[in-house]
Amino acid sequence: MILRVSDKKGVRIADGMIGLFFEDINYAADGGLYAELLENRSFEALDCYGQKGDYYTKKDCGYGWKVTTECGRGKAEYVSGSPVSRVNPHYLRFTAFAAGQGFSNQAYRGLYLEKEKSYRVSFYARMADYEGDLQVSVQKDGSCLTAQKVACIHEGKDCLHKWNRYEAMLSPDADVEGGLFVIALDRPGTVEFDLVSMMPADAVAGVFRRDLFTLLKDLHPGFLRFPGGCIIEGNTLENRYRWKESVGRIEDRKVNFNRWAVHETKEKDGWHSVYAHYNQTLGLGYYEYFLLCEMIGAKPLPVLSVGLACQYQSYELVELEEPAFLEFLQDALDLIEFANGGQDTRWGGLRARMGHKEPFGLTMLGIGNEQWETKEGRFFARYQAFEHAIHEKYPDMQLIGSAGPDITSKHYAQAWDFYRKQARENGAFCYAVDEHYYVKPEWFLAHTDFYDAYPRDVKVFSGEYAAHPVSGMNKPEANTLGGALAEAAFLTGVERNADVVVLASYAPLFARAGFAQWSPDMIWFDEKRAYGTPSYYVQKMYGENMGTVTVPMDGQEKELREQGIYVNLSLEERTGELIVKAVNYNDEEKPLTPALSGEREVCGPVTLQVLAGEKDAYNTVENPDAVTPQKKETGYTGALVLPPMSFTVARIPLA
Repeated sequence: MILRVSDKKGVRIADGMIGLFFEDINYAADGGLYAELLENRSFEALDCYGQKGDYYTKKDCGYGWKVTTECGRGKAEYVSGSPVSRVNPHYLRFTAFAAGQGFSNQAYRGLYLEKEKSYRVSFYARMADYEGDLQVSVQKDGSCLTAQKVACIHEGKDCLHKWNRYEAMLSPDADVEGGLFVIALDRPGTVEFDLVSMMPADAVAGVFRRDLFTLLKDLHPGFLRFPGGCIIEGNTLENRYRWKESVGRIEDRKVNFNRWAVHETKEKDGWHSVYAHYNQTLGLGYYEYFLLCEMIGAKPLPVLSVGLACQYQSYELVELEEPAFLEFLQDALDLIEFANGGQDTRWGGLRARMGHKEPFGLTMLGIGNEQWETKEGRFFARYQAFEHAIHEKYPDMQLIGSAGPDITSKHYAQAWDFYRKQARENGAFCYAVDEHYYVKPEWFLAHTDFYDAYPRDVKVFSGEYAAHPVSGMNKPEANTLGGALAEAAFLTGVERNADVVVLASYAPLFARAGFAQWSPDMIWFDEKRAYGTPSYYVQKMYGENMGTVTVPMDGQEKELREQGIYVNLSLEERTGELIVKAVNYNDEEKPLTPALSGEREVCGPVTLQVLAGEKDAYNTVENPDAVTPQKKETGYTGALVLPPMSFTVARIPLA
C-alpha cells in the first residue's frame, strides 16, 4: 500500500494535547497514588449505604482496626471530646491490662514491605493514664518482622496531658507480605491515639507512591484533569468534593465518603457493597494535585462542582437563586487565587505556607463534570454564572464546559448548540467542551472521522474515552490489545483534527486489583507492583510522538480504513522528522510504503516503536509485560511492515 506524503503542512497540534484524567475511583487515591499504607488512620471511617436519591452513612470508627490477642485483650474505645482536630473529632482510647497488649491495622489486604527499605510511622498520642513506652511493629502469624520502640513524653501523672506527635522508622530484614501493623503498650495503662500513619520513606515528595508516580511521569502528559469525575458532584451535595477541605494541615482535612462506595448497590444486599468503606482522607488534596502536575510536567486542569449532585445518582441541587449558590462561585474564584495568587492574598498565602511560594500557573478550569441541561438542573444557566464571575476577575482563564454523559443523546446536541451560540457573541465563553465516550472497540474503528466535520469555533476536550471489549468490576482482562488498538485508531482522527481537538485523556487512570468498581483502566496495581496496560502504551506512544503540525492525508485515511489500516502523519519541525502512526487491525501483516513528494529524502535511521500481539492479550500483575512496545532503530528500506494486530510509530528523519 502506497502512502503519499505531502510536502504541505496541515494544522497545528496543540502542545501537550495528550494528558491524564485522575478520578478517585478504584482506590486510586487512598490505597493507590497516595502512599499511605494504613486504612482509617484518623478513626473517622464511614460505612456507606444507599440507592439513587437515598444515601446515608453510619460511623464506623473502628473499621480496619482490631485488638491484638497474643498477650490478652486490651480495650479499644472510639471516643471524642478533645481531638487533635475538631474537623476529625474521633480518636482511639486504648487501655492495656497487661504488658504487650495493643491493636493492629489490616492495611487493605495486608502490608507489603520490601527488604531493607524504610517506612515512616507517625501518630499522635496522649498519655491519659500511662507511664510507659510504646512499640510499633509489623507482624505476621504471631511473628514480629520489624519493630521499633517509641519513647513517650510524660508530663506528670496528675496533670492534663496533651497530644504529642511521635515518629518511628521500620525497616524489615526480609520482604513482608500480608503483614499487620501493630502498636503495643509495654505496661498496663491508657493511651489515646489519633492520625496513625505509615508511609514508605521513598514516597515521592512524601506523598506519592513511587512506582505509580513513575508510570505517570513516563507518559510525559500535557495536562492533568483532577480530582474527578463524579466525586466532584457527590451522590449528595454534602458528599461533594470541597477543595477547601483538602488543603492546609493533614490533621484538618475532613474525611469524606467516596461516591464509588455505593456503586451498583442492590436491595438484596441491603443497599450495601463490598466497597462500603471506600473513603477519602484527602491526604491527596488540591495542593498535592497541583504539586503532582508540576512534578510530571503537566498543566493543571481542576474541575469544580456547579451545585448539582451527580445527575445519575441524585436529585439534589442548590437553586441558582439561593444564597448558597454563591459559595460555589466563590470556590472557583478562591481556587484560582490559591493556585496563582500572591503570598499577600488569603489563599495564595495558604499555598505559600504549605511550601509553594511561587504560583502554580493555573490556566484552565473545568466547570462541572458530566452535567447536562434539564428543566430542574438548569446547567446552562449555571455555566453562564460561573463564566461571568470568573472572567470578570480573570479574563484569560480558559473554561472547560460539559457535553453531558455521552456523544449520542439529545443532551450532547443541546450542549453544543448552547456553546456555539454563546461563542458567537463571546469568543472566550468556552475554551473547549468536554466529551465522554465509553464504547465498544468497533465504535472507535468506525468513527475515526468523528471530528472531520466539526465546526472549529469551539474546541473539543476528549476528556474521558476508553474502548470497552467488556465492562465490570475487577476485570483486568478488559484491557485487551484489541481495545487499545481501537483507541489508537481513533486517535489518528483526533490528531488529524488537532485544530478542533486540543485536549484528550483516557479514563479511568488507576485500578487497584481486587478493589476496582470499573473496568477497563489504564494502570493496574496491587500492594506489591504496578503495570501499564496496552492502553497505557498507546497513550505513551502518542504522548511522545505528537509532532508540531499534521501532514495532510488528502482522503487517504478513508481508503486505508477500508483495509483495516488507520494512519495519520505529522511533522516534528524541531527535528525535521516525519512521524507515521499506523494501526493494522488485521490478522496478517501489511506493508505500507511512504512516497515522499518533492525533493525530500530520508537522511538517517528510522526509529520504530511497535505494539503488537494477540487481539485478546492483556497484561496482569503476574505478567506485566505480556504486551509492551518494542523499540528499535533501523535503516530505511522504503517500506514499513505493519505486524498483525499492531500499532506502529515510525520517526523518519527527512532532509
